[in-house]
Amino acid sequence: MSTTHDLRERLAELRGPAVRPRPLDARALAALAANPGCRRRALLDAAGIDKGAVARVLGDPAPFGQSQFAFVRGHAFEARVKADGCAELIRLLGGTPEDGRVLVPELSAAGPAGRVARTRLALEEATAARSWTLLDHPMLALEVAGSPAYLEPDAVAVRPDGSWTVVEIKSFPILDGSADSVKVGAAARQAAVYVLALERLAAQAGTGRVSHDVLLVCPKDFSNFPTAELVDVRKQLSVTRRQLARLTRIEEIAATLPDGTTFDLRYADDGSTPTRPAPEMLAAVEAVPAAYAPECLAACELAFHCRDRARACGAVESLGRGTRGELGSLTTVEQVLAAALGTAGDPADPAVDALRRAARLRAAAVGEV
Repeated sequence: MSTTHDLRERLAELRGPAVRPRPLDARALAALAANPGCRRRALLDAAGIDKGAVARVLGDPAPFGQSQFAFVRGHAFEARVKADGCAELIRLLGGTPEDGRVLVPELSAAGPAGRVARTRLALEEATAARSWTLLDHPMLALEVAGSPAYLEPDAVAVRPDGSWTVVEIKSFPILDGSADSVKVGAAARQAAVYVLALERLAAQAGTGRVSHDVLLVCPKDFSNFPTAELVDVRKQLSVTRRQLARLTRIEEIAATLPDGTTFDLRYADDGSTPTRPAPEMLAAVEAVPAAYAPECLAACELAFHCRDRARACGAVESLGRGTRGELGSLTTVEQVLAAALGTAGDPADPAVDALRRAARLRAAAVGEV
């Protein structure tokens, strides 16, 4: 088994000796948890490789990124939520602090590691004080594949009972008491990463109790007035724990790569223009198995490349995880069609039998029989 130092060296070799690692944040960890079987994403994220730049070299760039309008709107809404010393945010948490005062400690420090240490100290002090405290953009850390991932939630609230609550502030609206389930799910997965980091910090500090209910704050209807709901993230937390356990075996994935494999983008002197030839990068990317699903299009910069490859080989994964799960041993669209038409496939296979029954029903419906 490789040591942590050996693993870091191996990941640096894959990334390129002159390339700084891309930070692994909560959004990336949440995306990993949503697709735990993708070795390609696990390896590239663990190595800190810029997947967006890799996709551009391959000729399959993904239109990722937030619009400037959405960015400004999000910051304006967060400022509204945290106005007046965060009193409104404490109200949304169900608190009524005496005299309307909320403690908001200073968390600035030199470098991410310094901010992590300052956050830990502030949490310990707030827990001992037994008063409402709001940590604005604290810095947390998780050990991932032998390297620290630095995470920055919107806020962490410390209640008078000593419990810690993660606060996620999003700019998508809650309309008539409900919100987009996809966006809520993504927010819950991201918040679960913060909860996990807080749990580990609490265990190290020997104090504090982390709540599994995350406060999701969003605009109410079409206004800028904040409303909030507590979201239970225990399910997402369990998935995240399992995925991080898988990432500790990242050296096993790296060990399967052909000798000389590297994802070095070979930046030009400007430090931002990749010069790596596309055929070389394609060979490196294809050396690592992927687990494509349509959901990847909203979470991974390499999704368009993986989709094209899945479609080219007729993989049923391109139809979605649900469909893939129903088809059992049938792994290509060609096999599925042959089974439905009765020209191939084992009739005793439940998936084959279901496809043939569906084909007969369709034929009867359109008058082909």
